[in-house]
Amino acid sequence: MGSRMVNNLLKAGYNVAVHDINCNTLKKFCDMGVATKETPFEVAEASDVVITMLPSSSHVFDVFTGPNGLLQSGNLLRPWLLIDSSTIDPQTSRKLSVTVSKCTLKEKKEHWETPVMLDAPVSGGVLAAEAGTLTFMVGGSEKAYLAAKPLFLSMGKNTIYCGEAGNGSAAKICNNLAMAVSMLGVSEALALGQSLGIAASTLTRVFNSSSARCWSSDSYNPVPGVMDEAPSSRNYDGGFASKLMAKDLKLAAASAQDVGQKCPFTSQALEIYTQVCKDGHEARDFSSVFRHYYSGRDEL
Repeated sequence: MGSRMVNNLLKAGYNVAVHDINCNTLKKFCDMGVATKETPFEVAEASDVVITMLPSSSHVFDVFTGPNGLLQSGNLLRPWLLIDSSTIDPQTSRKLSVTVSKCTLKEKKEHWETPVMLDAPVSGGVLAAEAGTLTFMVGGSEKAYLAAKPLFLSMGKNTIYCGEAGNGSAAKICNNLAMAVSMLGVSEALALGQSLGIAASTLTRVFNSSSARCWSSDSYNPVPGVMDEAPSSRNYDGGFASKLMAKDLKLAAASAQDVGQKCPFTSQALEIYTQVCKDGHEARDFSSVFRHYYSGRDEL
């Protein structure tokens, strides 16, 4: 995700410095003439804006506050804006936003006297990151959001301001919760339809002409062969890994527990995706739940 976002920033004419723990990724950008840095701190020292895209809350916290992290210099920062596009829990986003707001800029940047953090997770996956068609869900200062909008639009086609710090992260885990439950519902219905003698391609046409129509049926169908461009027709390779869906459902479940919200579908979806991962399919696209949990049949 991050490397593809960098490519679009470069296409838009931005000067970019990158850091990644993957040496091959760094070499690729170095060969392209892009500045590479050995630590997150070195990126911060060379940048006015820093964008992070990381796997989990613990990774984000470490990149910000750990040894050689973005905030290593203490309360003095060069970048006026730190944007985290990782999918993490809202609590971590809010804690880091407060930490960043207590820092001071080494040099004032236009109207900014203190650094600002935006949580700006994305929807669209690797293909949208590559095509520059991501959707950004942004939490934090609205003034900073408006100032950063050209950056977002160089990497995506939609930006939605969600309110205070942490709300972008909250929007993302709610979006992925809905996506998981929708995929399970479509997979379950298609598996039942096959068992009742209805071809998946026929039932899909029914769904997409009726009230069951949704993204999981008309754009990301889980049955192999129904949609050539879907991961299901590539043996569920690529796309959004089941282990990442399980991770996001854990975030949703933890957030629900924190606020005392009943979310039975979240618990059930988490149980199902956890089982898919335990069965050895964690790297397969999350739509593989159709094959690995419900069906095992590929008939059209």
